[in-house]
Amino acid sequence: MIIKTLASGSKGNAYLLSDGHSELLLECGISFKKIREGLGFNLSKIAACLVSHEHGDHTAGINKMLRETSIPVYASEGTISALKIQDKQTFKLVNKTPSTVATFRIMPFDVQHDASEPLGFMIDSIHTKERLVFITDSYYVKYKFPKMDYLMIECNYAADILEENVQSDRVHRTQKKRVLQSHFSLENVKDFLKANDLSKLKEIHLLHISDSNGDPERFKHEIQELTGIPVYIARG
Repeated sequence: MIIKTLASGSKGNAYLLSDGHSELLLECGISFKKIREGLGFNLSKIAACLVSHEHGDHTAGINKMLRETSIPVYASEGTISALKIQDKQTFKLVNKTPSTVATFRIMPFDVQHDASEPLGFMIDSIHTKERLVFITDSYYVKYKFPKMDYLMIECNYAADILEENVQSDRVHRTQKKRVLQSHFSLENVKDFLKANDLSKLKEIHLLHISDSNGDPERFKHEIQELTGIPVYIARG
């Protein structure tokens, strides 16, 4: 599988996943014009757009994409309802119920975030026989995933950086509470990795790193040191 980051972070999120036969757009959180540009105006292989939840940094470009293309959107019923995008191009994903889209088999699973019905995705390529797990905007994941080849996971903040910012009044205590209850920390990423079988894992992609509460190079170094697996920082 090939992973391309178009945008990652609080200003917008969008990623492209390809198995050489078909492609998935993961999130649509920047303008659709920028997505077109980022893909070199080639949308011909995009089989669907998967959306994890309704917040604007994951959905900013959806309405224009639905108006201007035939790309279908797959999301939970709660997300589709919150976005008010009920139409023939929207398809409901049901927690722990698989769906097949082109050469991909998608298993959605529930995550923990302050949204209507947020999801993560376990995606298997029928073509390459590889598996990718995508987790963003969740402070906890209760599932374990066997035979992962690729992991795209939020690593939003580190507890010590967040606390230092609170103590210096750069982050308000109410904002700290929201971060703790809605985003994956460096510490949680480490716990998740320790709890899962990494024997097949080829790449780890760290997503949605906070500008103020994160440290990309530190996060990359610590996760790579823990796992011995190549770590990539999603930038864009």
